[in-house]
Amino acid sequence: MRILVSAAAVTLCISLVSVSAQTPAWRPGNRSMTSAEERDAAAKAKTLPFKPRDLSGVWGLGTNGFNLDQRAVPPMTPEGKAKYDAAKPGLGPRGVPLGNDPLMICDPVGYPRSFTYNYGMEFIETPGRTLQFFEWGHTWRTIWTDGRALPTAVDEPRWYGYAIGRWEDDTFVVESNGYDERSWLDQDGHPHSDGMRVVERYRRAAADTMEVTVTLTDPATYTQPWVTKTTLRLNPMAEIGEYFCVPSDEEIFRQKMREPAGGVVR
Repeated sequence: MRILVSAAAVTLCISLVSVSAQTPAWRPGNRSMTSAEERDAAAKAKTLPFKPRDLSGVWGLGTNGFNLDQRAVPPMTPEGKAKYDAAKPGLGPRGVPLGNDPLMICDPVGYPRSFTYNYGMEFIETPGRTLQFFEWGHTWRTIWTDGRALPTAVDEPRWYGYAIGRWEDDTFVVESNGYDERSWLDQDGHPHSDGMRVVERYRRAAADTMEVTVTLTDPATYTQPWVTKTTLRLNPMAEIGEYFCVPSDEEIFRQKMREPAGGVVR
């Protein structure tokens, strides 16, 4: 029997899954915080002493995430526009039932798209390197802080690029390149080339506040740098949870939802 499912139903289903995954604030034992506990923790976080060069803690989980500023998207080059037109997202104003978002086949999300999900992020600082840990995909990103220079070329492109970091007064500056061009920058399908370079600036302005500026430069894809500024809030009681894209689950979702919505009959 043919099952008909509308594109709107698929979009709603995906959206509900997305929202449900964004709301928990994980604690020991995976017990969700009550609203009152969240308010108390947030109020306390504002008054905690802090060191400007200490970026530890979980930022963004259950409060606010980071998204590339869609109002600031630069004009695309012909090459960039061709890639953008070929992208078929599963969500948003350009969403279609049978999209080609790499996320739907459990490819690594890449960077900075990992930063565009409201699933929480934290920094772990160690001698010689800082680790950026994302809940989405339970993924580590290495930022070298041992004084090495950013290489002019990377032997093999990487989903999360090659990154170095340094402190400039109270601001942690991260430069990166060597990105695998198969990843998207956001769920709308904005592309990039393997020549993309990203500069991030993190400044802890208060105990619970981190100011972030991300500048993306990719002359092969965009005619100007793409600059995004945002503010992340500390979630003082949170732990990064385990959130994976599981190929077997994605295949079941494709067969039961995406294919019927796209008119595919098995």
